[in-house]
Amino acid sequence: MEATANNSKKKTSLKTKVQRLGSALSNMVLPNIGAFIAWGLMTALFIPTGWLPNAELAKIGTPMVTYLLPLLIAYSGGKAISGHRGGVVGAIAAMGVIVGSNIPMFIGAMALGPFGGWCIKKWDEKVQPHIHQGFEMLVNNFSAGIIGMLLAILGFYAIGPVVSTASGWLATGVDYIISIHLIPLANIFIEPAKILFLNNAINQGILTPLGIQAAAKAGKSILFLLEPNPGPGLGVLLAFALFGKGNAKSSAPGAIIIQFLGGIHEIYFPYILMKPMLFLSVIAGGVTGTFTFNMLGAGLKASPSPGSIISILLMTPKGIGNFVSVILGVTAAAVVSFLISMVILKRDKTPDVSLEDSQAQLQSMKSSAKGTDTKDAKAILAGGEVSKIIFACDAGMGSSAMGASILRDKVKKAGLSQSVTNTAISSLQDEAGLLVVTQEELADRALKQTPNAVHVSVANFLNSPKYDEIITSLKTKDVTTTEQPATTPSEQVTAGTSDYAVDFSQVQEMNFVHHDQNVGSATMAMSTFRSALRKADKKITVRNVAVNELNDQPQVLVLASKETAKRIKSQFGNLQIIVVANLLDDAEYAKIISKLK
Repeated sequence: MEATANNSKKKTSLKTKVQRLGSALSNMVLPNIGAFIAWGLMTALFIPTGWLPNAELAKIGTPMVTYLLPLLIAYSGGKAISGHRGGVVGAIAAMGVIVGSNIPMFIGAMALGPFGGWCIKKWDEKVQPHIHQGFEMLVNNFSAGIIGMLLAILGFYAIGPVVSTASGWLATGVDYIISIHLIPLANIFIEPAKILFLNNAINQGILTPLGIQAAAKAGKSILFLLEPNPGPGLGVLLAFALFGKGNAKSSAPGAIIIQFLGGIHEIYFPYILMKPMLFLSVIAGGVTGTFTFNMLGAGLKASPSPGSIISILLMTPKGIGNFVSVILGVTAAAVVSFLISMVILKRDKTPDVSLEDSQAQLQSMKSSAKGTDTKDAKAILAGGEVSKIIFACDAGMGSSAMGASILRDKVKKAGLSQSVTNTAISSLQDEAGLLVVTQEELADRALKQTPNAVHVSVANFLNSPKYDEIITSLKTKDVTTTEQPATTPSEQVTAGTSDYAVDFSQVQEMNFVHHDQNVGSATMAMSTFRSALRKADKKITVRNVAVNELNDQPQVLVLASKETAKRIKSQFGNLQIIVVANLLDDAEYAKIISKLK
């Protein structure tokens, strides 16, 4: 048992190291993805074989890929280590490998950018405390210049030639694998790695740099299609939409839109974890798609980001044949993935696992941070203390943008004024009044980056009950101590399991409260109650709302289950509450309606 535990610990440690390396690499590329897309569009449009050939504008493409993109990568890497000063030194250092090589030096920039930031950081830690007053600017400026110069020389003579040789070997190996039609085998590793959230390490860290070198020579590269291909995930989600059960079946159509059109592949990962045999589906789909791309000569001008069909088509070179080959590859991947998923879902007799359990399993697989001191939203939020909410993830894109959009909508509906944005964890700034929302496995990193902020960790950015807790906490002064004050009722009503003091003379609006699991029953109850009101010829507004949408006014009478009523009672002090044992019981409604004015 002890040996097993030690082996598990080693495996987890290895995965953690790979994830952190991948995060570091992707954090240098993803913040600059707009520049990569600009270069890809410039190339696709203005080269002699482009959509709008223009010899003058085509001259911009080569300096962009030779100088601009590597320097942006180096600056981002240095900045992540030591702020703007580290970014400047990292960019200076990278200039040496750029000039000392005859290929686009992305790998060299990824190495020297962070190294330059680390060097200036260590220098500052040792020297700055001993600088005499008045000489700070002189020492800081010259130290950055001298260290940057020395690193640039080192890059020119030592690192540049080594990286050029290694890149040449890698490019030759990739070309050979493509030539013998074995590149599809790469998806045997890529597809499972995506589920472990190593997609950024693979795509931005390996495939994108190699793909750019290949595209600079051939005008396109198949490497840009290996990881972003939305076909395998689309096939799985289509199978769930047609042959799935319960929540997985009902949520799959929406997930298709997010994954295929929005390019957020993380949305389909929990579906695969529900039925681990579905790993075969995405692997087979990925291999089939890449095989089709390879046989038809498909490739893109630049890396599509996010991995949406829209981004992929925008990066496709001019020519009907290129578009056909790309579309056929995506379609083939989706069809194969769908067919295998269909067989697995129809034949599988094991007990159903809920989507929520799979999402929790996903977080467990991803999680590498232990002992994080994040606090529950109910215990830490107080109205007026939080002025800004930021969703933070590795890259500051994708699922964090979706999470920010969901909470932003809830904040707007609740009438709150807090801004809700998303960013990369490395870009977080520690400041007062900040609430940081992260996924559980990233919580430790976010806490170290912003120790003075309020932190809330969630299992899934796209569907978390903590969003409602955040909203209700922001609307109240302190949800842990608030108690509903006693009212002086004009009448008493017994309905269901409890007696509640209700002043019916004030009631102008009836609210049925739902949560994620009882939306349907609350909607049916609202319809039943509304029909009974019409028969009684009484005109009262009836609404079906979530807890965070309640108006805390005595004119509002809430009908809810016992547990929901307890939650409302702890958070709202003015509205009135009646517990109903059965939301669809006409007899209980008759008692209530008879008391309404």
